[in-house]
Amino acid sequence: MRAGRVYAASSMPDRTHPAPPDILALRAEIDALDDAMHDLLMRRAGVVATLAASRAKGQGPALRPGREAVILRRLLARHAGPLPRAALVRLWRELLAATTTMQGTLSIAACLDGPEMEVLRQHFGLTAPIRPMADTPAVLAVMAAGEASLAALPWPDADDGGGAGRWWTWLDSSRAFVTASLPFFGPATRPVMVLSPLPPDPSGDDRTLFRLPASGAAAALQAAGFAPLSIRFAEGLALAELPGFWMNEPRLRGIGTPLGAFAAPLPA
Repeated sequence: MRAGRVYAASSMPDRTHPAPPDILALRAEIDALDDAMHDLLMRRAGVVATLAASRAKGQGPALRPGREAVILRRLLARHAGPLPRAALVRLWRELLAATTTMQGTLSIAACLDGPEMEVLRQHFGLTAPIRPMADTPAVLAVMAAGEASLAALPWPDADDGGGAGRWWTWLDSSRAFVTASLPFFGPATRPVMVLSPLPPDPSGDDRTLFRLPASGAAAALQAAGFAPLSIRFAEGLALAELPGFWMNEPRLRGIGTPLGAFAAPLPA
């Protein structure tokens, strides 16, 4: 006698207790909604493909962190119902990551520890090409040579021991710009900074990183009309985190150098 197909008990269809009609109707509605969402996703991808083909966004990485922050803030502001806000962000982050790669090659050079690397992967998607590097100079050199689209480095911290967080003290502000702080949504004990060869784009609620001489830093900023959210010191320099987008602010000329800006993170 031929051997019959063997089913696990949990996978066998329950023919003795068929689903009630109302359950079947709800499942049918879910299937229809899935199809409608899929149709919209394909339509959205088509619009992105048209945008990429038009070259309207110019050269360089397709990533626009400011624009992405605007999208997520708008969706979170209108969100309602039982779906967790974190799930909404996760869905759109995967969508944004996928459509960004549609518009051009995306690669990331990174010098991060394990938890920081996980933050980076969660933001850019699990399939993002990330190239781990031994130190921060190597990361920026790879990006400057065009071998990586973006650089990912730890949050500036003068007390990190090995000095990995002091990259801001020697960053060439004409070749690399801070454009994002990750994660955008939710808490982080030590954020990840994303740098790009292109300047940052404003999101409407931003933070600017500004480097200036350590001596008299607070007084110089106060005289220019700025109250920094924080100031870090290392190697005779100060790094001020200023509320707002101030990449080309006349009041700051001659005081120091803007290193970039990023969308203010949202709490979970």
